[in-house]
Amino acid sequence: MAIWNRLRESAKTMQAQLESRKNDLKSGAFRDASMAMCALVAAADGSVDPAERQRVASLITSNEVLRNFPADDLQRRFNDYVTKLTGDFALGKVSLLQEIGKVKSKPVEARAVIQIGIVIGSADGDFDQNEKAVVREACLAVDIPPSDFEL
Repeated sequence: MAIWNRLRESAKTMQAQLESRKNDLKSGAFRDASMAMCALVAAADGSVDPAERQRVASLITSNEVLRNFPADDLQRRFNDYVTKLTGDFALGKVSLLQEIGKVKSKPVEARAVIQIGIVIGSADGDFDQNEKAVVREACLAVDIPPSDFEL
């Protein structure tokens, strides 16, 4: 239970940090990188079942920071990215990591994308090894040491 409490507190802290930067997170590159991150986390095990897709979509629309963007636009982008991953996971992952890498030159956005991945991955109380692995890869795509996020 202590691990779950620590994970939940960490996710809450990251969400609060994201909300404090909400006004800095309005670019199209951030929007696209965030949706790519959400899709990567949702498909971290190589597939996305309908229930998981719905859960992540719900988290996206309820996330305060992502409310900077129209919900239907976010949903469409998320679904497009998931489709890339389910068509060919390895190729889709490379494409999505490239999308995430586009925020590398904007440290606030880059860190926020990683935090969104952790918040989404932690939402069900089990930030599993597959989810951690894709978030680590995303860290490398934006030149942030994974250890900055205890990954």
